[in-house]
Amino acid sequence: MNNKEFINELSKQTNQPVGTTTKLINDTLKVLEEHFLQDDAVCITSFGTFEVKKKMERVSVNPTTGKRYLIPPKLVLGFRQSNVLKEKFNAE
Repeated sequence: MNNKEFINELSKQTNQPVGTTTKLINDTLKVLEEHFLQDDAVCITSFGTFEVKKKMERVSVNPTTGKRYLIPPKLVLGFRQSNVLKEKFNAE
């Protein structure tokens, strides 16, 4: 499902115009992005938790040349599903 299909499906289920649904989704994503930039975890009940994690620097080796590279530390967005969602997936 791509973004356009998601917006159309949500618009049908909520009986809202596509424009209103698009604005709602964009505003929601902006709020999430602001919290992620502040290193806040965002918990959505019965769905899961999004959190920013720091990956430490590490050394990687190119298998073809054998050359070693230092990969700098970086921040990544992680997701941990809730137990409710996990049980739904395992029930099927």
